[in-house]
Amino acid sequence: MKTIAQLGLTTVVITTFFFSCKKADASIDDSVTTSANTDTISTAVVVGKKEENRKFIRTADLKFKVKNVAKSTYAIENTTHHFGGFVTYTNLQSTVTDKLETKISQDSTLETTKYSVANDITIRVPNAQLDTVIKTIAKQIAFLDYRVIKADDVSLKVISNQLSQERSVTNEKRIEKAIDTKGKKLTDVVTAETDLATQKEQNDATKIENLSLQDQVNFSTLTLQLYQRDSVQQEIVANEKDANSYQPQIGLQLLDSLKSGWYVLQNLIVFVFQLWWFIALSLGGFFIYRKYGKNKV
Repeated sequence: MKTIAQLGLTTVVITTFFFSCKKADASIDDSVTTSANTDTISTAVVVGKKEENRKFIRTADLKFKVKNVAKSTYAIENTTHHFGGFVTYTNLQSTVTDKLETKISQDSTLETTKYSVANDITIRVPNAQLDTVIKTIAKQIAFLDYRVIKADDVSLKVISNQLSQERSVTNEKRIEKAIDTKGKKLTDVVTAETDLATQKEQNDATKIENLSLQDQVNFSTLTLQLYQRDSVQQEIVANEKDANSYQPQIGLQLLDSLKSGWYVLQNLIVFVFQLWWFIALSLGGFFIYRKYGKNKV
């Protein structure tokens, strides 16, 4: 009996020790997993901090079909302003692709016009809002042709410009000092002043380029091409009559002809009376010839 009790006690001790070891192993595994996750998060944070030191010029090109170009244009413009951006270019236009005229009555024609509507938009939005703006604009898309997003790293270019600018400032100071202390001859002074002006011009150009890069880093550029399905417009218009349609009836034309003939006769009679002197001279000459010319014969 005592042996059985000792055996049971031994079994309980062994079982307890086994489960304790398993629990310890599980604790170690959990500790390792937690440590691994912590390292991953830390790495992500470090990478994030490293990325913050980089300067990216981000651009996006999208072409897509919408239900209504005009309405989508207004929605995109409102979205741009909402997220602190601005529109730099928009070209909304309709292009007629086909036109057909069908005569439906003597004085009416059905004019059918087939046209397409498109808009090219260029917007700039804060770099941090680019992804949000693209996702908001995506609500207008009925069919996406393509979407291209680029990020150009200009960190080294900015640093290079900054170092170049610092060197330029140092050179300017040295040239100014040389002009003040050693520039005795007019030729030397003029040459030094020319070098100084060139150095300042290069410094200004580098500074402007850096400002331009910083502006492109701060505000991303989106180029959008919107289009919609071809639309058809029908309109009933009045027929344009030709010149023959406006001619009077034959009776009126005959009456006008009589009037015109009478006016011609009047003008002829007036013209004949205007030549009375010529007629008188001709008749006088004829009578003189008959009277005296025959007698001589």
